[in-house]
Amino acid sequence: MTDISKAGTFKLGDRTVKRLGYGAMQLAGPGVFGPPKDRDAALAVLREAIASGVDHIDTSDFYGPHVTNQMIREALHPYPANLTIVTKVSARRGADASWLPAMSPRELTEAVHDNLRNLGLDVIEVVNLRSMHGIHGPAEGSLEPQLNTLAELQRQGLIRHIGMSNVTATQIAQGRSIAEIVCVQNQYNIAHRDDDALIDALAADGIAYVPFFPLGGFTPLQSDTLANVARKLGATPMQVALAWLLRRAPNILLIPGTSSPSHLRENLAAAELDLPADALKVLNGIGSEAEQAA
Repeated sequence: MTDISKAGTFKLGDRTVKRLGYGAMQLAGPGVFGPPKDRDAALAVLREAIASGVDHIDTSDFYGPHVTNQMIREALHPYPANLTIVTKVSARRGADASWLPAMSPRELTEAVHDNLRNLGLDVIEVVNLRSMHGIHGPAEGSLEPQLNTLAELQRQGLIRHIGMSNVTATQIAQGRSIAEIVCVQNQYNIAHRDDDALIDALAADGIAYVPFFPLGGFTPLQSDTLANVARKLGATPMQVALAWLLRRAPNILLIPGTSSPSHLRENLAAAELDLPADALKVLNGIGSEAEQAA
């Protein structure tokens, strides 16, 4: 079995977690909507993740909706003492599977209570506020009312820590003026490196950065370059992409998702994948190509 502790650890709020965790989004049905095709397999993935040493699971009650949280509870409750469950709020699902903003104080409060109920928790370790000012990427706009709502729920003891997702550096600064921000969750990978400076700034302040879409936004040429590196290393492109992220900065925490036990094992094996200097040079070049294209 892979030893994921080889990827190291980092602080997430009051806890120290392994840097290779698990994202539950893909446990829901197609389009992150409805139940999975194989519920037993989805439950097995969750149990295998914990048995493999994963101590950080990322989820949300708007996955499904409710589906992933209910499966997490079914598979893992009562939870291991070292398990950190992180959720996010600010969206809801339409009957047509659309993603709709749900950022009013009332909606955020209801979302936190929904997460608590469906996960079977009295308090959530981390709740990320996902900005809906931009659906497909960060967009400027004040998040003060939303952050104040979460800060009040934190004072009530329902939330232990607050994080932010799909946000800009300006919004993070606003968040830190209202509450302690323990993590930031944005899109970032070898090809999509807009947050390079932000990652380094957060690392200096001891704040975790949780990238999503490790293979998102690649051009065909960039995908071919990644695949060639993976082939030479006897690894999968996803493993190489994850290993590169682990090398990128010590505050990066990974949450690759899958509904397949075999893919879970492949993803976790990235903890033990060594990237030699020549491979790193090629991979870093993918990001340089993306900057030049922009």
